[in-house]
Amino acid sequence: MNSAVERRNDNIIRKITDKALFWSVFQPSPASPQQRSYSTSHQLHLQGQQVLSLHSYQSVDREQLAKDINEIHQQALANIGIDDFEHLTRMERWGKICSIIGYGTAWIFPNPISALLISQGSFTRWTQVGHPIVHRAYDKVEGVDKNYTSKKFAQGWRRFMDWPDWFTVAGWHHEHDVLHHYSLGEKADPNNAQHNMEWLRQSGLPMWLRYVIVAFFSGIWKLVYYTPRTHKELHLNSARQQGEPKPVMTRIGAWSLFTEQGRSFWLQSILPYIAYRFVLLPLLFLPLGSFAALSVLINSILAEIFTNMHSFLVMIPNHAGDDVMMFDEKAKGKGEFYLRQILGSVNYPTGSNLNDFFYGWLNYQVEHHLWPNMPLSQYQKVQPQVMALCKKHNIPYLQQSVFKRLLKAVDVMVGKTSMLKPVVA
Repeated sequence: MNSAVERRNDNIIRKITDKALFWSVFQPSPASPQQRSYSTSHQLHLQGQQVLSLHSYQSVDREQLAKDINEIHQQALANIGIDDFEHLTRMERWGKICSIIGYGTAWIFPNPISALLISQGSFTRWTQVGHPIVHRAYDKVEGVDKNYTSKKFAQGWRRFMDWPDWFTVAGWHHEHDVLHHYSLGEKADPNNAQHNMEWLRQSGLPMWLRYVIVAFFSGIWKLVYYTPRTHKELHLNSARQQGEPKPVMTRIGAWSLFTEQGRSFWLQSILPYIAYRFVLLPLLFLPLGSFAALSVLINSILAEIFTNMHSFLVMIPNHAGDDVMMFDEKAKGKGEFYLRQILGSVNYPTGSNLNDFFYGWLNYQVEHHLWPNMPLSQYQKVQPQVMALCKKHNIPYLQQSVFKRLLKAVDVMVGKTSMLKPVVA
């Protein structure tokens, strides 16, 4: 009986090994010391899940892929019209309604309902109004109000009317539209979760504490990560454009009033937003009494935490997980660039305006990275075509529950798993 069990186990191990060798297009990127202690069978299991073989990955016809993607794009461009702009303003109205109801009830007493509505309003301004407009998605749509084009939106005094947030529009544009979209999955990508969290992945902290740190980080990440990062990248780019030496920019210096970096950071990002969100808006309710103003302040702070957690939930898992790719080198050629946008991005459930509204339309991340300057409503229309295209070229198209993706992303951040890299032939 024992020999029969041994033979069965040997057969299982041999099948797993054979499968892992066949599906070896990807390899996990370098693991943390704690991850390296995992069993070989676990690593084989991760590799065995992949869809492409090394041969099929290398044999993807990049030139044909680029042609097919451009064909879908051209068809979409031909269909873009004023209806797409009207869709944007409808999403904007939904966000404004959330903000109005949120602040309209926030003065009564501190409560999570008002805070959640305020949060959704802020989240909408970022993800569904500011995001596509700064990407120039509506610049060429006939009949569009000029204030909804990239040259006018949130410029100068309109910043706190169009898009009040911690970071500046110029900083967001360079960090996100340029660096992230054109360096997806590389070390130069400012949103590379594995690279950014290497300090935690390589730490000697117990795993449970790493998860606690990430959970805490999710509630403040716009302030402690996104805002100083956008400010830093904008100033580095400005120095490069002016031919100046690379300025010394440190994490401590970013917050110090004794450095030029810190002073500009406080004056351009921190103080204006604090004055708007946590001083001006609560003071508007002072005629209703000091308790009303205090309630609005507390609800505003709570809403800020909710907005951080909401944006963390939908943004971080978009490009992280043990089945998502990262890269060591720049993409060569348009076809390879498109292939990386697909293999380095993840979608969530899609299909209806209400569903997509709560995701901030970030649930179409594959389509967005193929065409970042496309109006939001077009993503619903082209998604089935992109899925069919991936099937035609035998390319994985990742689409899962946001909570499953969150767990995968956090596992990478704490060093439990690692993202994938192409095997060098």
